[in-house]
Amino acid sequence: MHHRSHLYAAVGAVLFTASALPASAHPARALDTTHLPPPPVSPTEAHGPPAAEGPPESDGPTATDGPPRLEGSVTAAALRAKAGHCSRVSKGLYRTDRGRPADVPVCGGKSAVFWKADLDVDCDGRATARCNRRSDPWFHEDTAFRQSDGRRLNAEELPYVVVPAPSGTWDHTASGIRGGGVAAVVHEDRVEYAVVGDTGPAGLVGEASYAAARSLGIDPDPARGGVHSGVTYILFKGSEVTPIESRSSAVRLGSELARKFLQED
Repeated sequence: MHHRSHLYAAVGAVLFTASALPASAHPARALDTTHLPPPPVSPTEAHGPPAAEGPPESDGPTATDGPPRLEGSVTAAALRAKAGHCSRVSKGLYRTDRGRPADVPVCGGKSAVFWKADLDVDCDGRATARCNRRSDPWFHEDTAFRQSDGRRLNAEELPYVVVPAPSGTWDHTASGIRGGGVAAVVHEDRVEYAVVGDTGPAGLVGEASYAAARSLGIDPDPARGGVHSGVTYILFKGSEVTPIESRSSAVRLGSELARKFLQED
């Protein structure tokens, strides 16, 4: 289940860097989501290996620009039911992890694309207390998309999802999905509105940030957390949260688009 994008780091990092535009060229836009109580300190955080690491960045805007709030009136059950009917838009199928069977299609409707997979915890981006080289053995200090000020995304604070890098299987940009687009992530009875914040290996799906996992009630530990199945990802076509780091803007836009998605024929 764990961290496909990181497992591919040795080979994928070069591709990753080449495909993602620099922050100055791609200022990202933001999203907002439900706040849960702070997670307990994980064994990794308490007793992480003695890896050298610089101090976390502390200046600049953060992704906590609004008071805690619920995720609107759209229920998890309604979104899951709507995404239960698949009209496949991907030419092939995706794996949830390396070594797993390729059995996940990307499905599409008028206003969204969606899939059902696991959730691996992505801690990439700005180094923080819970996302750093000691807590995450696969930590990468950048993301495909960045904040409006050009800084790296903060996975600990910003709920974001990871989309597969464009390939012959599926190109997210051809479906109207772009960096800063809004997504509804559903797990059990919870709905989390997130932004598209990163890209991963071309053959894998099912990854979201530390903040997204925490808000969904999933163990956000980057080394041992996540969940093996049962997560629905719904990405809304042509959407864009501005700025990408605004969680409240993601909730407002995501709630509106989720209601429209449910009303489609």
